[in-house]
Amino acid sequence: MAQQQLLEKYAELALKTGVNLQKNQALVINSSIEGVEFTRIVARKAYELGAKNVHINWTDDELTLLKFQYAPEDVLTDIPAWQVEKHLDFAKDGAALLAIRSTNPDLLKDIDPAKVAKANKASGEAMKEFRQYTMNDRIAWSIISIPTGDWAQKIFPEKSKEDAVESLWDSIFNIVRVDQADPVAAWEKHNQLLHQARTFLNKKAYRALVFKSEGTDIRFELPEGHIWKGGSAETTNGVTFNPNMPTEEVFTVPHKYGVNGKVTATKPLVYGGNMIDGFSLTFKDGKVVDFHADKGYETLKHLLETDEGATRLGELALVPHASPISQSGLIFYNTLFDENASCHIALGKAYPTNVEGGSDMSDEELDKHGINDSLTHVDFMIGSAELDIDGETADGNLEPVFRQGAWAIDFNE
Repeated sequence: MAQQQLLEKYAELALKTGVNLQKNQALVINSSIEGVEFTRIVARKAYELGAKNVHINWTDDELTLLKFQYAPEDVLTDIPAWQVEKHLDFAKDGAALLAIRSTNPDLLKDIDPAKVAKANKASGEAMKEFRQYTMNDRIAWSIISIPTGDWAQKIFPEKSKEDAVESLWDSIFNIVRVDQADPVAAWEKHNQLLHQARTFLNKKAYRALVFKSEGTDIRFELPEGHIWKGGSAETTNGVTFNPNMPTEEVFTVPHKYGVNGKVTATKPLVYGGNMIDGFSLTFKDGKVVDFHADKGYETLKHLLETDEGATRLGELALVPHASPISQSGLIFYNTLFDENASCHIALGKAYPTNVEGGSDMSDEELDKHGINDSLTHVDFMIGSAELDIDGETADGNLEPVFRQGAWAIDFNE
């Protein structure tokens, strides 16, 4: 199939299955100027589907780097009120949000991690109200990715930039099912499988999950009334959407005060334009009390110092090692892809929708239920072909959930 056809199908999939754009609804797209051609296709198709407005927030890696290199620190940490209000205006109007991510994973590798951390924290504080719309599913939102030259060559360093971009397009088309005859139908089937897994886990209502593999021995207590989600989600006004494309996970929230043990990452984490690799975290009563990193120690340190909630967990996700992304054998240096190759956890803010009634709870009520709050939410991968997971029942018995990185349960029982 010609690439132009695949691009058209990808754009349509992002709109119909990703954000499920409704007639007379506004669409906000966050995209890089390097992806201008694809973004124009998305915008055209959005208007064809009946969008009343398509607004693009453009970014440019080179300009971002220049700003970090030369702008005063107070400029990096000053988020103009008009930028915040712009996002809030669209959210209050019920706009859908599509993020097209394509950042160079090494963009800020030579920038002081402390400077990057301060800028990220300032942005998180400024956009806190807006994030309530996405993290509580008040609006439809979705994240997809497209190749850039620098990102593609990070994955395929032996290839020319042009060939690397073509190879990355091929991988993305395959992983998000765009190369299938009917991608929308393929995603409906995929969502059904993920819903089957989360329905099983919700019925089980495990008290805790215990993870064991090389370098990892940790118990995640689960809050009372926790909810497993995965695949498609639903907005508060009943619109079905897919937040992440690709997605292979079912996920819930660990109790913010109930995580104990050590966990070792199995893939690198790119955070704030810097790479963290060979790292591990030790938790006591839900909080990181020790950490190590072979690479990116200072970046990890600054991440954990974002706020008190950054030292606790907001997400726990199960992904079989046999997922398509894992089987590709590639490290994408992009959390959207790498997290769906492996079981993962997230430092920082939890999704209130992962606990019964959470969307209507105050911050104090969420805390009482063990739901973490933070300015950040950063996923990192802990799964492998050796990972065993046990579910702890209310009476303290252990049941196999994963064995050697694969489901060990029958969803139909």
